Amino acid sequence: MVKLIVNGQNHEINIDSDTPVLWVLREKLGLIGTKFGCGSSLCGACTIHVEGKPIRSCVTPVSNLEGKNVTTIEGLADAEDALHPIQEAWIEHQVPQCGYCQSGQIMSAVALLARNPNPSDEDIDASMRGNICRCGMYGRIKAAIKSAAKKV
Repeated sequence: MVKLIVNGQNHEINIDSDTPVLWVLREKLGLIGTKFGCGSSLCGACTIHVEGKPIRSCVTPVSNLEGKNVTTIEGLADAEDALHPIQEAWIEHQVPQCGYCQSGQIMSAVALLARNPNPSDEDIDASMRGNICRCGMYGRIKAAIKSAAKKV
């Protein structure tokens, strides 16, 4: 039995403690916004926050997160039916194309702005480097982050 706090809700899940948290989120809790990309912590599609810091959920055993605050894309906004400023900027700048990487991109961008509210181009490049967008929307991603930085 593993006890998790996901998006502010307590969960007790009967699962093997070595199971990657990605599969717990998707298959046990029904939170399918976090995506499986590579399974090797290389693409960033599975990025979530643990205690406010971005991690790759595809390679993190669920036991490592017991008792810690986990935030997924579904829990990012403060209020129901609201959007986080990053999500608003994503829409404003028409970032998504295929959309597959977007939850991981957004989670990484939110973490960047939390630690650096006024990032330079170099800061954005360094922080987002580990998130791959197969559609190549990196210019729009950067513009959206800069736009959201003015609102956060």
